[in-house]
Amino acid sequence: MTKTYAQIAKQIASLQAEASKLRQKEVGEVVARIRQAIEHYGLTAADLGLGAKAPSVAKAAPAAASKPGRKTRKAAKAAIVPKFRNEAGLTWGGRGKRPQWLRDALIAGKSLADFAIK
Repeated sequence: MTKTYAQIAKQIASLQAEASKLRQKEVGEVVARIRQAIEHYGLTAADLGLGAKAPSVAKAAPAAASKPGRKTRKAAKAAIVPKFRNEAGLTWGGRGKRPQWLRDALIAGKSLADFAIK
């Protein structure tokens, strides 16, 4: 028996929904294990490298090497404000290639509006 395009598309949508539910379940289990380990060992966000970094003393650049009005690559990247965020806190500013977490969510049937930061 030959399947039609509509049957295959329906099957794909069903599998994507099932995969999304399984992923959410697995993520929940992983987060629970991580929280348990954090509590057990008394870890902080700083221990995990997630806290605010201590301000560092900036080295003065030689005046001849600096060009006024130009941002460094790091400063330009820091200026991009995130426009999309997922439930895990990962963000994307809407520039460049979409991150894998967003591509996976879009394939699973979500829309960009679901992740828009308001």
